[in-house]
Amino acid sequence: MPEFIPRSEQRPIVDTSSRTLDLIYFDLLALPLDGRETRRLPLHESLYVVLSGQVDIEVDDVSFGAVGRRADIWEGDADSVYAPVNANVRVSARGGPAEVAIAGGICDRRYAPFRVTPEEVDAVNVGSPDTHSQRRIVHLLGQGQNGRCGNLLVSELYAGEGCWSGYPPHKHDTEDGDAETLHEELYHYRFLPETGFGSQITYDDDGPVKILMTRDGDTVLVDRGYHPTVTSPGHRGYIFTILVGKHRRGLIQRFDPAHQHLTKTIPGIDAMRDKFK
Repeated sequence: MPEFIPRSEQRPIVDTSSRTLDLIYFDLLALPLDGRETRRLPLHESLYVVLSGQVDIEVDDVSFGAVGRRADIWEGDADSVYAPVNANVRVSARGGPAEVAIAGGICDRRYAPFRVTPEEVDAVNVGSPDTHSQRRIVHLLGQGQNGRCGNLLVSELYAGEGCWSGYPPHKHDTEDGDAETLHEELYHYRFLPETGFGSQITYDDDGPVKILMTRDGDTVLVDRGYHPTVTSPGHRGYIFTILVGKHRRGLIQRFDPAHQHLTKTIPGIDAMRDKFK
């Protein structure tokens, strides 16, 4: 069942020592003015996502300048750089402090580095205020990058106030042809204002239910089970999401049969599924 990592200074947040996930790497870089940091991930491909500020990123001998166009996660879409397995990556803050998320996935093939600009992200709107399920999912590393990377999928989700996401409840912990794929998942939470909170629910078909309170900066690791989330009224929710497929890149979700009928009443569910496949 899931692992809860409260906001802390633990670094990296998730790596190969994780007792819950085998495929995912996750960390945050908080760079001061003119700060810089170098990373080399020998087993993981990775996406360096600028959450706030602006940075220069060098991937081995390839340079990407002035990456990042937003003051924070609430002001526009992300600017990102993909780095292959075992690349030497140097991130340097440019003109002020910056925060960068590193999303990684186990990969056994080396690809060329590339940039994903805000114009190249792929967004989908799901749900509605009436169904209390409104959210916008912005795919940073999605199906538009097929053939350019391994099984790593990265997105940003923006949930409306008091709304559910990951809903209807779904899972992806079994490899079952065209019905479901095995993908590990990581959620990193932010709220606006930061005093906001939410809840992460996980359960199996025949197992116990686990309910976690999520606050700004918390991280949840999901290895199996259905895993809907909800944001408290009066607060906007944000989830930085990493998915890594065990056997293939495209994600196929299996909805809880008890709630399958909701896929016909919540707008955008089919479009959401198609964006992940």
